[in-house]
Amino acid sequence: MRKRTGNFIITGIWVVLFIVFTVLVQVLDVHSIGPQSSNVGFATVNSLVHEFLGVHDLWYTITEWLGFIPLSTAAVFAVIGLLQLIQRRSLFKVDASIIVLGIYYAIVIGVYVLFEFYIVNYRPILIDGYLEASYPSSHTMLACCFMAAAMLECRMLVKDRMINIIVQVISLIIMAVIVIGRLISGAHWFTDIIGGLLISGALIMGLYSVLSILPKASDSKGSKGKKHSGRRRRY
Repeated sequence: MRKRTGNFIITGIWVVLFIVFTVLVQVLDVHSIGPQSSNVGFATVNSLVHEFLGVHDLWYTITEWLGFIPLSTAAVFAVIGLLQLIQRRSLFKVDASIIVLGIYYAIVIGVYVLFEFYIVNYRPILIDGYLEASYPSSHTMLACCFMAAAMLECRMLVKDRMINIIVQVISLIIMAVIVIGRLISGAHWFTDIIGGLLISGALIMGLYSVLSILPKASDSKGSKGKKHSGRRRRY
């Protein structure tokens, strides 16, 4: 019980860190260093990192295409949930972890949409001649949130240890390449990446906290099997 409570406390800490950092980005060292004289917080640090790394169109293209992989994992679990719904003919009979995952996806997309309208700062480069919202890095957030969710959900649904290890390794590689590649591409300020990691930490920890209080599908099936076999022995 203490561990479960601790998980939710850690989730709250991540949320607070993101909120505090977001506020600081808007009030500390704000200068018009962006395209079309757009204001950017932590201007000194952001300017130094951006000038040092430069802009690389190849990495921008690579991360754009890699961004479809995290989205595809969501589609896979959506199909699993739909199949369970069709087979079991009731939403209440769909695995609880799948339902939680669907709510989690909705929250992640909600955060993404929120910061498309609530502009903290704009990108360091123009996209097709236009300024675009840049904080937090959406690719960083979606890659981390969706790939981490894939790892956690796989552990809930799949008992095979090797499969879980493979999923974890692939997921971590994809996350690392997208996050680092997005920074190298020059499409985001350094603080955009940090903001993306902080909100991802909050969302992922929130998902982990909820999933940790749910029984694993394999465990519940195993317990049912034991009860069933026990009844047969008594007869």
